[in-house]
Amino acid sequence: MPTLVLIRHGQSAWNLENRFTGWWDVDLTEKGVAEAKAAGELVAARGLDFDRCFTSYQTRAIKTLNIALEAMGRLWLPVDKHWRLNERHYGGLTGLDKAETAAKHGDAQVRIWRRSFDTPPPVMDSASPFDLSNDRRYAGIQVPATESLKDTIARVLPYWEAEIAPALRGGERVLISAHGNSLRALVKHLSHIPDSEITELEIPTGQPIVYELDEALAAKDRYYLSER
Repeated sequence: MPTLVLIRHGQSAWNLENRFTGWWDVDLTEKGVAEAKAAGELVAARGLDFDRCFTSYQTRAIKTLNIALEAMGRLWLPVDKHWRLNERHYGGLTGLDKAETAAKHGDAQVRIWRRSFDTPPPVMDSASPFDLSNDRRYAGIQVPATESLKDTIARVLPYWEAEIAPALRGGERVLISAHGNSLRALVKHLSHIPDSEITELEIPTGQPIVYELDEALAAKDRYYLSER
């Protein structure tokens, strides 16, 4: 039976500051480092092991993976990084304080931007200090100007089908360190969660999610490792 574990990165600096982060690259806080270490220790204590790891191009997810692997004594495991596992792009909201944005635009509008399945935030201005179109990591990639959750799912699933699912079908045990919305995309796909419900799914930082899959990669069970 294939083994799949998902971990949302530990608390980031902008999680702590309550700012829209998206594709902008921020580091872990001390709490985030501790969450990543605790995740690795928990996984090891429960006897889970892996053959291959996947993460995004973003520091907070990469560091979470590395810290967890170090806690497991598995820093030598192969790691594939890909922009398709990046967080949802928050467009023109990137860098803004969430409470201040709600005060300016109203709670209802901000909730639509944050929680609507297919309504993206305003596009990012090309003059924004958070524009990543010239970042070396994304050379040759059309960096989005904004994304809805639907858009995020549309870019995550091709990578799942091309790289992650074949690894699982080949018998490899897989660990993914990613982000709230890129992991929502995978959970929606694996657990067949309707569009109307997936936006309400909260994925906490640093809490390993275990999927028990059959040979066809259909989900038999999904649970937080800390709850078993």
